[in-house]
Amino acid sequence: MISDIQKSTENKMQRSVEVLGENLAKVRTGRAHTGLLDQVEVEYWGNMVPVGQAASLTLIDARTIGVKPFESNMASKIEKAIRDSNLGLNPSSVGDLIRVPMPMLTEERRKDLIKVVRGEAEDGRVSVRNVRRDANDHIKKLLKDKEISEDDARRGEEAVQKLTDKFIAEIDKMLASKEEDLMAI
Repeated sequence: MISDIQKSTENKMQRSVEVLGENLAKVRTGRAHTGLLDQVEVEYWGNMVPVGQAASLTLIDARTIGVKPFESNMASKIEKAIRDSNLGLNPSSVGDLIRVPMPMLTEERRKDLIKVVRGEAEDGRVSVRNVRRDANDHIKKLLKDKEISEDDARRGEEAVQKLTDKFIAEIDKMLASKEEDLMAI
């Protein structure tokens, strides 16, 4: 029973860290990466789809994303969708290729983004701690119902705490990496 709780707890904590990674990827640094356009949707054959499903995304250079629509009539729609997104990007068409340059980040904007990143990291830590609390509550309930011994309960809680420490350290490492990316010129 304890091992089931540990596996479930580890899976939930891992998912919390994955969600944090996805959220941090949406925070724009000065460098271009195609993942920035994942949240931009465009109307394609009557459905709203991510830009990546209506065009191929490539990196032209370190500061420019290239978007090549699968159909030439989609170029203006994709360009408008990117411009209207809240990413602060200004795409331009060059023939059938849409160039999306990354603007330079000001020092003030970098500091604001670091605050956002730290908030996301804290949300990740809270999520991991909530999973720990739920697992410990489950262990205590098993102990109360006399389904496990006190020693097993103590060992289970220690194992859950070790998992918590491991995932909190991983979150801190992700935060430090993202902060370093944001402050890089």
